[in-house]
Formats: sequence, structure tokens, C-alpha cells
Amino acid sequence: MALHYCDIDDLIRFSPYRVPVPYSCAHRPSQLHSKLTTNSSQQTAGQTCTPKVDIMFMKTHKTASSTFLNILFRFGEKHQLKFAFPDSRNDFFYPSIFQRSQVKDYRPGMCFNIICNHMRFNAPEVAKLLPVDTSYITILRNPAELFESSFHYFGRLVPFTWKIPGDDKLIEFLRDPHYYFDPEGFNSFYLKNLLFFDFGQDNTLELDDPRVEEGIKFIIDRFQLVMLVEYFEESLILLKNALCWEMDDLLFFKLNARKGSTVSKLTPELRARALEWNAIDWRLYQHFNQTFWKKVDAYGQRRMAEDVAELRRRNAEMAAICIEGGRAVEAGSIQETAMQPWQPIGEKSIMGYNLKKNVDKAHQKLCRKMLMPELQYLTEFGVNLWITKLWGHVRDIINW
Repeated sequence: MALHYCDIDDLIRFSPYRVPVPYSCAHRPSQLHSKLTTNSSQQTAGQTCTPKVDIMFMKTHKTASSTFLNILFRFGEKHQLKFAFPDSRNDFFYPSIFQRSQVKDYRPGMCFNIICNHMRFNAPEVAKLLPVDTSYITILRNPAELFESSFHYFGRLVPFTWKIPGDDKLIEFLRDPHYYFDPEGFNSFYLKNLLFFDFGQDNTLELDDPRVEEGIKFIIDRFQLVMLVEYFEESLILLKNALCWEMDDLLFFKLNARKGSTVSKLTPELRARALEWNAIDWRLYQHFNQTFWKKVDAYGQRRMAEDVAELRRRNAEMAAICIEGGRAVEAGSIQETAMQPWQPIGEKSIMGYNLKKNVDKAHQKLCRKMLMPELQYLTEFGVNLWITKLWGHVRDIINW
């Protein structure tokens, strides 16, 4: 196996901050991370461990992944880590399969600590950017709710939906999805087995196709922790335990959330139809739902409940310190442009926050970073988002 060596001087010159990166993706001397502090995050009282900082987060769509990305961004800044960011946009040219050449300022042999923006997963290419002991993490969501969210957010980008009659296109589509769905249609992947597609698999396979089980096994073998949106706080506690993080590293505000009036309430019948239509995602979710609760049992149900309560208490404290009014507001009520989240085409349904005017000095930076939307945070990291911004201007001009 060929080793790809990194030139540390080149890496530092390309980065806006100091970066303790390995000199090789295949080997990392422990002294390169010697400045990392230890903490007592492990199970046995009194034990200490060193936080794991090499992370591949597979950012799936409509799964609270923007909230987790904010956690990762702050963790990376705290430890001065090297991110593999996209170039000119906020994803790695999704939906094309990921290639390492899509990484900002990439040069052969470069290695990174964290990669976390949207991509269509390509394991061999990703592995060439990261140390061999990198932790692979992702997040899933119940496919019925995910499908509803994806249909709302991306539906106008899928041309075959333009022909669906009626006021509620989602209900009409689920009445007979095979009639409306065009597997060769532009952006059609957003509306069938989107999770499986994100992992680089064929989302149009029949459930009994052997490639489905092969694809699920591939995901099982690659990812050490699969979080669940429905149990986000429990997922973070499992992550804290697995990566030896601190409770401070887990603090979050919910980002990219939709206002309640735009969320379709799926009836039991519609939910069943959505699960049948997204049968591969449903099988994937069922598997990792089972393994998730096995991890919770191993962690300890009582211990988990106590840690979740502590995380919620800490988040509530930060909300009282940081957020004007203590809660999210609709897009039209967000006072700072810097706090405006990206909106879906045709409406402003994504909520955001107003930063309190008189936050004490000790919390000013943390509050702003916790509330900052993804695109603005990427800009602070020095990512040139000219393609994303150009698309935003075009949408504004045509009022779409």
C-alpha cells in the first residue's frame, strides 16, 4: 500500500490557523497531538483520556446535521484542527460522487483532521485524506419524517413534481408514487431513499436486490457511531463517551429548524406509504435503531438519563445567556443578516435566532458561534462560497 506523506510546512501555509495534522494519512506519531488536554470523560471514575480529533462526519440531508456541524466547527476551533472544506460552495459538488480533488486548496499527500460537509460518500477517496484511526460518524432520521422534510425543502428543485396536481403535492405523490416518480429525472434522488443515496449507493434498487444488504453492510462496517435525530441528545452522549469529549463540547442550539406551520402532519396511512416508498432507508434505519439502543444499554440507562438531563440543563443556561427572547424566531424577525439561515426555494420557513444585545464578555464569542448558520461559519473559516452565493442571488432576482 502506498503511503501519502504530508509536508507540514505546506499545510500550515495553507491554513489560517495552526494545525496539528499528521504527516501521513497512514501513520501518525502520537507526539503530534501531545498538546491536547486530557479529561475524565470515560466510564470509570478517575480515568482520563485524550479527546479523539480525527473525525469523518457523513452529513446526511434533513437530519439535524447542520446542528451537529456547528458542534464540530466549534470543537475544531477549540483544538486548532485542520478541516477539509469544499471549494467555492458549501458541499463537495453533491450529488456527484466525492473526489478528494474537490477539497479546498488540496494538494496530493495532504491530510486533515475533520471532513464534514455534504457529499455523496466515496470511502476510498475519503480515506486518503484522513488518518487510519479516524472515527467515522453519521446520523439518520426516521425515513417517513425525512421524506416529508425533503419533499418540502427540495420539492421545487425536482421538475417532475411541477406536474403533480392539487394543493398538497405530498399527499398526491404518496397516493401513487410510481406514477409520478421519474428515476432518471433531474434531482429525483431527493425523493426516494435519500439516505442510501447519500452513502453513495443506488437508491432505486428493489428491496430484495442483494446490493441493498451489501450496501447496508458496507455502512455498518465503516461507521463506528450512527446517531439518530429522534434521540439527538442521547446520540451526543454516546459520542462524548466514544471520543472522550467534554460536556462543554456538546452544547448546541437547534439550527435550520422549520416553523411548525410548514411541517406536514403525516397520518398513519401516509407515514406507512412514505416508509414503503423509502423501504431501503427504512431497513437501514431499523438496523441502526436496534444497534443504537444496544449502545445505550451498554452505557447504562440511568447514567444516560442523568447525562441527558445535565446536557439539557446546560443548553437551557446557554439559551438564557445568548438568545433574545430565549427561543428561535421566524426569518422576518431575525435582526442581523449574519444570523439569517439559508431558505428553501419559494418561502422563508427556516427559523433562526437573535443574539442578545448585552451578552457578558465571557460568553460573547461562544454565543455568536453557537447561533451562527452554516454558511456564515464556513465564510469565517475562509471558504469561498461564490457558487452558493451566486445561486442565492439568482433566486432573489427571479423571486423563486
